[in-house]
Amino acid sequence: MGAQELIYITPEEYLATERLASEKHEYFQGEVFAMSGASFAHNDIFTNTFFEVASKLKGKKCRPYGSDLRVHIPKNSLYTYPDISVICGKIEPADGKFDTATNPSVLFEILSPSTQKYDRIEKFELYRDIDSLKEYIMISTDKIQVLKYSRNQDNSWLLVVYKSLTDSFTIASIGVELNLESIYLDVNLNPEII
Repeated sequence: MGAQELIYITPEEYLATERLASEKHEYFQGEVFAMSGASFAHNDIFTNTFFEVASKLKGKKCRPYGSDLRVHIPKNSLYTYPDISVICGKIEPADGKFDTATNPSVLFEILSPSTQKYDRIEKFELYRDIDSLKEYIMISTDKIQVLKYSRNQDNSWLLVVYKSLTDSFTIASIGVELNLESIYLDVNLNPEII
């Protein structure tokens, strides 16, 4: 049997199909990739983190969005659904429709064992092409660990790792402080132990 031929999908075809789809898909350079579901730990961490960020941004010019908001990076063609996106000021839509943003200031990804390599390396490389992005935060679901990347003035990135429930960190670009105890509140990191 010969190699299977890849079919190139245009961004317009992707968006037309994605807007009708019942499941989410990422798009990168003409290819479409199905996104998988999330564990209880992932969902609990999302809920805790989103609540903390949303409550601390109330009344400010920045607003958090969940994983239903699609983000597009024109410089490299990626369309994706970060777990949490924070957009400050006016949303810049990708194509005039208000379901795809191009200007997040902060992105959160909640790492699952199956996607953490992609989120930590390849996806972060693609995210760095977002001019408005100031901070990228990754939260582990299999151990107490938060990785926070911050963009420096020279466009380099600084990584700080937090590993204790007593740790807290500031997301400087939006003026929000989070602590790991709140992020991991009632999260079962070992689902086989109940």
